[in-house]
Amino acid sequence: MGHFMRIVIAGILGGVAMYIWSTIAHVATPLGEMGVSQLSNEQSVIAAVHGEKSGLYLFPWSTDMSEAGQKAQQARLDADGMGLLVYRAPGTASVSMGRPMALEFASELLQALIAAWLLAQTAIAGFSRRVVFVTGIGAAVAIGTNVSYWIWYGFPCNYTIGYIAIQLVGYFAAGLAIAATLKRNAA
Repeated sequence: MGHFMRIVIAGILGGVAMYIWSTIAHVATPLGEMGVSQLSNEQSVIAAVHGEKSGLYLFPWSTDMSEAGQKAQQARLDADGMGLLVYRAPGTASVSMGRPMALEFASELLQALIAAWLLAQTAIAGFSRRVVFVTGIGAAVAIGTNVSYWIWYGFPCNYTIGYIAIQLVGYFAAGLAIAATLKRNAA
């Protein structure tokens, strides 16, 4: 089997391993719901956003970066707080899991293919070191996204930790499959 095909097979196996873990994490553990809460006045919020187009909304909104604008924005934040809302307009959301799960698998497959390709570029010897290499890629990914959301948008700390854990374990699972398939690059 050629080197390229080993990378592809390693990436596919890694993607499957990552997807299986991700599914387990969201279905059978509390990790996928950590930090997510129900609004106490959900109907009022739904009524308030009804008519908006689907999108990601940060509020209160301000583009005035002058000193006076920043003071006014701070006063609004002090009085009303802030929020980040992902909204899907009526008719655009579905309880069907087929499409999101297929897209999630495609995303994790692509991540694992990239990790397998990166590992193939190294001369790392030893199964455990190859697993650590792939898991390290996952650590960079998990921190790069989730910590920024915590810093800038106020995502809950337990949500951030939960999703970092999901990604780290996912990359570890992918690393096991990838490292078992790809041996040290002799070149």
